Amino acid sequence: MAPTMAVSSNDSFDITDFVINKGNGVKGLSDLGIKSLPSQYIQPQEALINIIPQESIPVIDMSNWNEDPKVAESVCEAAEKFGFFQLVNHGVPLEVLDGVKDATHRFFGLPAEEKRKYSKELSSTNSVRFGTSFSPDAEKALEWKDYLSLFYVFLEYMKRSQILCQKLMSALMQKLNVKEIDETKESLLMGSKRINLNYYPRCPNPQLTVGVGRHSDVSSLTFLLQDEIGGLYVRVNEGKGEKDGWVHVPPIEGSLVINVGDALQILSNGRYKSVEHCVIASGSKNRISIPIFVNPKPNDVIGPSPELIAAGEKPKYKNILYSDYVKHFFRKAHDGKKTVAFAEISS
Repeated sequence: MAPTMAVSSNDSFDITDFVINKGNGVKGLSDLGIKSLPSQYIQPQEALINIIPQESIPVIDMSNWNEDPKVAESVCEAAEKFGFFQLVNHGVPLEVLDGVKDATHRFFGLPAEEKRKYSKELSSTNSVRFGTSFSPDAEKALEWKDYLSLFYVFLEYMKRSQILCQKLMSALMQKLNVKEIDETKESLLMGSKRINLNYYPRCPNPQLTVGVGRHSDVSSLTFLLQDEIGGLYVRVNEGKGEKDGWVHVPPIEGSLVINVGDALQILSNGRYKSVEHCVIASGSKNRISIPIFVNPKPNDVIGPSPELIAAGEKPKYKNILYSDYVKHFFRKAHDGKKTVAFAEISS
């Protein structure tokens, strides 16, 4: 067991060098047994959330997907009302999900010098990236998370998830009167994919920081595999006074959490909701999660679907190059739903 130590920003110990430059990440800090949270990770009060107990997002059983049209209707309704839902009996085998979790634990168990080979400065390819927090250069307070980001097909998980993604997208598009997903539509909805392996180590003062700050995803859809620890929170009833708050997404073994991203909100002209979410830190356990971000291709132009505009809807968003939208997201700290305002048509 590592000896415990106190670390503060006033010590000669250089946190930034240790965590970022040397590739130790926050896992390295946690492994040191630090007794208190370094000041670089203390979040401002407005970044912390108001939790609403005993509520959560819908859980949808897909076992009768082909026989019962109400299952697809439930998916569309959840995407409109909540922007988040959990799927069970979705067709991705449990052993495949367990294999991805095991691989994640193995990677983050590697020595820092091995993980650092995949850092922005040293990685031989942009398709693999090891890092910490979100955008350390732009953040006033760092997030308590390390990650490995992969821009290519990863294990059987990606292949199996692709089948599930096509089912969900087909149902969501039919509700928007898009009868067929042709090559152009397929590129817009799911032309590229990125998978992250996220690691949230045990934190000495979890109430002072966050694992991931408040944000919405820039994807079309996000497929999240989480472990049994929990910590994902979703905003509900935004702008509705006392009802406005955050609900926990409880881990269900074998489930996948699906959420609508900004790209699908824009493509649906606001019908489907890309909702704020965040991850809180744990004071007792290490947590992992593995999201697949299903995105348009970088050179695609996203905007409200032509079918919706042809049916008489007034566009709420302008047409925008997807790579420009993503660059806008990554050049700043997590800031709730402010990214989508980049594409809104001002009234």
